[in-house]
Amino acid sequence: MTSVFNPFWPQRTRRRSRRVGACPGPTKRLMQSFERAKGGMSPAALGYRLPAEWEPHEATWIGWPHNLSDWPGKFTPIPWVYAEIVRKTAPGEIVRILVNSRAHEEQARRILNRVGVDLSRVEFFRFPTNRGWTRDFGPMFVKRDGNHPLPPPYQGGERAPRQDVAIVDFGFNGWAKYPNWQEDDKVASLAAGTLGCRLFQVKVKGRDSVLEGGSIDGNGRGSLLTTEECLLDPEVQVRNPGFTREAIEEALREYLGVRNVLWLGKGIAGDDTHGHVDDLCRFAGPRSVVLCQESDPGDANYRPLQENRERLQGMCLEDGSHIEVVALPMPAPLFLDGQRLPASYANFYISNAAVLVPTFNDPNDRIALGTLAELFRDRPAIGIHAVDLVWGLGTLHCLTHEQPAAAKSETGN
Repeated sequence: MTSVFNPFWPQRTRRRSRRVGACPGPTKRLMQSFERAKGGMSPAALGYRLPAEWEPHEATWIGWPHNLSDWPGKFTPIPWVYAEIVRKTAPGEIVRILVNSRAHEEQARRILNRVGVDLSRVEFFRFPTNRGWTRDFGPMFVKRDGNHPLPPPYQGGERAPRQDVAIVDFGFNGWAKYPNWQEDDKVASLAAGTLGCRLFQVKVKGRDSVLEGGSIDGNGRGSLLTTEECLLDPEVQVRNPGFTREAIEEALREYLGVRNVLWLGKGIAGDDTHGHVDDLCRFAGPRSVVLCQESDPGDANYRPLQENRERLQGMCLEDGSHIEVVALPMPAPLFLDGQRLPASYANFYISNAAVLVPTFNDPNDRIALGTLAELFRDRPAIGIHAVDLVWGLGTLHCLTHEQPAAAKSETGN
């Protein structure tokens, strides 16, 4: 595999570890970039866009698990599931792992070494976190393609941050549900400082804005899936009180380059995020989506998923074309201690090397793997056992976050 080189990083040590304070961060360079982002053009106006997950990655970010309350009474197998995710991802890209301390890093190294992970493909960042659900609080990367000259005041020999990949920081507040989120909310800015990426702090009508990565899914061409339940509910887990649909769409347009928002209704039963779209509907290509389908009319998911299908049938993509909707089965309902769990095959993760699919010891595992293998023919669909993982109320997509590969530029910007 091609090695990854970042000219803004100091020479890597053999152990590949980053900790807060190991680089000059949140650096003067980061603060300069942040100030220009505040007063200058929006990411979209500068040519940035949210890439599709299947586009080439430089790396995958995950947060090594440590919060026992996320898997009460069932934490022991969880690090081993994470290790399997790393083992299947690392052959195709660098895996960047958030850890709380040197001891936490050593725990991760021991497990990864035991399962045969090539540790030269892993980098550790000592950024403290509250939880390990990196999809929702980790750095949300945008990129721009081709040649985009640096805007002023980057001139006169000043070295600018990496310009073809940047980070948009929407902020995080624990899904407007949990009180301990403050460390997670710092990760995006810490990552920008360490990587030398430009950081855009999101403001909507002069206010900070919250948006979790699991609440959206894009095709890289300007269309984006989300749900009204998550982003527009005025009473339950309200991320942005007082924000209208129009204000949210403006933020998506200005900061992620979105031109076409596809609003679905409700999410699936058991989801404590209150409607994340990555548990029910995902883009599988520029013109196609997979949508979960429940076959039992008596199940709590049956009606909401049918209504979402009806919505999609009346929607169009950014170019006016219709969307191909592919059915993805649901596993049989999973419960633990009487609690319904959000088990869903839609929470797959598209890495460079494979599409990683959560499996649940269910007859529909085979159908889901086959469906996704047909849709992603350029890489294998690999099942990752997720019965233990879903007790944390999320699976593979919830705990990973892709970093897109930098676009090539003739000017080197």
